[in-house]
Amino acid sequence: MTNRKGFSRALLYALALLIVFSLPVLDPLTEGASMVESGKRSAANSSPAEGRYKISAGQSRFIVRAFASGLLSALAHDHTISIRDFTGEARFTYVTIEPASLQLTIKSDSLAVTDKVSDSDRKKIEDTMRGEVLEADKYPEIIFKSTSVTASRIDEGKYQAKISGDLTLHGTTRNVTFDASVTFYEASLRTQGQFSLKQSDYGIKPVSVAGGTIKVKNELKFSFDIVANR
Repeated sequence: MTNRKGFSRALLYALALLIVFSLPVLDPLTEGASMVESGKRSAANSSPAEGRYKISAGQSRFIVRAFASGLLSALAHDHTISIRDFTGEARFTYVTIEPASLQLTIKSDSLAVTDKVSDSDRKKIEDTMRGEVLEADKYPEIIFKSTSVTASRIDEGKYQAKISGDLTLHGTTRNVTFDASVTFYEASLRTQGQFSLKQSDYGIKPVSVAGGTIKVKNELKFSFDIVANR
């Protein structure tokens, strides 16, 4: 009888050992790493996929260069014109950047001459620009909406982008494409670049005076340094 009890206890003990040693062994380091990775995935899944930035005209610089031509162009001046009132939004996808978009609205009557000219000359130039060239009363806004944005990473937080979109100016819409550098900061982004366009493509007749001996070249050059904030 004693032998039977001893045998039963030995059998139960052996079964218990078998069960214990058959359980999976958890490495604390591996388990901890797995938990951290799981936490990262959860945080990533809870983060917004899209970043939105509002353009700040006060922190930005957007200018147009108009060049004189004609027989007496040497007597005339090239003009630098500042675009002062504009709003817009830039959107991008975190990590990949693409898809992305840019929208910009400019008030036509906000363009102002920044050259060192007399007040009377400045008024004449601006009145002509706003009234005869842009017809600001009839076309109060200049609008750009991107249709395609591609970007390649060149450094930490810095990208080179190619932006294509529809530009509506003077009641005419045409597609334009330009290159821009984009730099991301903690709570803002900065994009810089330049492009040119022909006034005649938008139904605008370049200004001319003195029987055409002094006139503005058809091609205008734009440069921008735009800041947008979250």
